[in-house]
Amino acid sequence: MDTTTRYPGVTFKLGNEKLIKVLPRASEKLTGLLRKQGRLDHGALRVAVVGGGCSGLQYKMDLVDGPANRDLLVETAGVRVVIDPKSALFVSGSELDFSDDLQSGGFKVTNPNATVTCSCGESFAA
Repeated sequence: MDTTTRYPGVTFKLGNEKLIKVLPRASEKLTGLLRKQGRLDHGALRVAVVGGGCSGLQYKMDLVDGPANRDLLVETAGVRVVIDPKSALFVSGSELDFSDDLQSGGFKVTNPNATVTCSCGESFAA
């Protein structure tokens, strides 16, 4: 089933890995989380950029049922990522990875647009 028929009634655009690329460890973790929630066939990771954090902007990530109107949908490494148009301006060219490290583990975004990052690694300025 292609993405346009998977999400009937939703108007979204398709993006590609130039917007955001999911690396293998992140794909494996996302696949497991989506499977556990019963969303593997339609679910996606929503990546948003919101105000806050030490440097002014921070990432917000949630598992969702699919794209909303006006979203960009990127299929990468066997998973789907949805991004709203405003956040897409900030994350273009980013890579999403995952680490099991006890102190600094979790999903990590490597963003070439970030001009300043904080020591906690959770916020940035662009």
